[in-house]
Amino acid sequence: MQIDNTLTLSQLKPKLERLFQLSEQKILAIEENWEPKLGTPVFTVDGQYTTRGWTEWTQGFQFGSALLQYDVTDDTRFLQIGQQQTVDKMATHVSHVGVHDHGFNNISTYGNLRRLILEGRIPDDGWQNHFCELAIKASAAVQASRWTTIHNGSGFIYSFNGPHSLFSDTIRSLRILAAGHKLGHVLMGEGDQEISLLTRLLQHSQTTADYNVYYGEGRDAYDIRGRVVHESVFNTNDGNYRCPSTQQGYSPFSTWTRGLAWIITGYAEQLEFFAAQADNNVLSNEGSRRSFVPNKVTQPLRPQVKNQAPKSADKSSEFDSADEIVAHMVKAVLATADFYIDNSAVNGIPYWDTGAPGLVQLDNYLDQPADPYNKYEPVDSSAAAIAAQGFIRLGRYFESRGTEDTAGLGSKYFQAGLTIADTLLSTPYLSESPDHQGLILHSVYHRPNGWDHVPDGQSIPCGESSMWGDYHARELGALLWRLLEGKPYLTFF
Repeated sequence: MQIDNTLTLSQLKPKLERLFQLSEQKILAIEENWEPKLGTPVFTVDGQYTTRGWTEWTQGFQFGSALLQYDVTDDTRFLQIGQQQTVDKMATHVSHVGVHDHGFNNISTYGNLRRLILEGRIPDDGWQNHFCELAIKASAAVQASRWTTIHNGSGFIYSFNGPHSLFSDTIRSLRILAAGHKLGHVLMGEGDQEISLLTRLLQHSQTTADYNVYYGEGRDAYDIRGRVVHESVFNTNDGNYRCPSTQQGYSPFSTWTRGLAWIITGYAEQLEFFAAQADNNVLSNEGSRRSFVPNKVTQPLRPQVKNQAPKSADKSSEFDSADEIVAHMVKAVLATADFYIDNSAVNGIPYWDTGAPGLVQLDNYLDQPADPYNKYEPVDSSAAAIAAQGFIRLGRYFESRGTEDTAGLGSKYFQAGLTIADTLLSTPYLSESPDHQGLILHSVYHRPNGWDHVPDGQSIPCGESSMWGDYHARELGALLWRLLEGKPYLTFF
């Protein structure tokens, strides 16, 4: 990827305006034509949204898109859609015990509504904020209850595959735990044990960094710094790690790029969250606050495993400083952000998997713009939409740390985010046809299962959109629009 260091946020303004003009058409088309009895819209076939029964993880993106549209445009039609559909259809997602996707579904809906209320953009009417907060608390507790304890006494939130399965996707779904913890909520366990949402967030974060991210330290024959596996498999009898795996990538020894994007953006958001808590002296046992980024990235501190955790045990109390809390996050996000830059095409768009076998047929594919219409392997624009937001957030995070070294990192990653956004908001990725319900073209869902539509005359999936790709393009657009207009910074907390 070639980062455009001359690109400015103001230069993207016409493209952002166009994005939300098109977004209006797409949201209304889905709202007017979708039959709820069919389920949840997931991805397009021949430009029309269709469903795919696997897990219900995309409905929050559908209604959250309307709320983001209102956020940017102040068009109350979209506020009404987002509010009413959240009330009518999202309750089952709050109490869904079978998925790891609570941060996707419920922050995108209840979380966005609550944020708009707190900003004074929506009148509270005496009940709406309490309604959203209760939903967030319940969702956080359900998410935190999907827990597997591993050999060192730590653990992870397991995926819909079962208690053995740690997905990289879930790192971004941790924001529901962060929001629930900030609201003062806990998960109640057997014997009235209070289980800290913050503890589970940090333990899952550490476990993901340890097992799903590689650092070029000789872990195995495929240990390349920044490589990400989609899934890690554990023996649930003794809690020991067994092997890398994948569900939607090509192999356990290559990198599915949407999983890579989830890692980048998930950790970038968590760094922002913990920085804000430290700034407000929220973290316990923080001591005198130091720079929130370690002077050097070292092996993260391992918390000691105790025989019995006291009630309301808060993992943050096991660290001497905020630096130690986020050390594993900084290490993981630096590695994965650099890997994305090194393994994406010059315009910032990645192919769907870095080890996809057909890539050998594409001469020097990283040294030229990605070609979504090639004959061998699809690109994944949704990975780019997710990662772009992560780069913007990561850039701002490092720039705010106030040292020369972190300022350089901040500029690098911020410009990387702008470069990806500049590509996504242009042809051939921005969907300008009024007959196509998708907003961002050339998204890929599940290449190994063959779920993605291959148009007539093409040999690979292309030209289609996904609900998560479209939502994250809007979320990226809303983030950039707020920066451009000097409005409050967009966060989930």
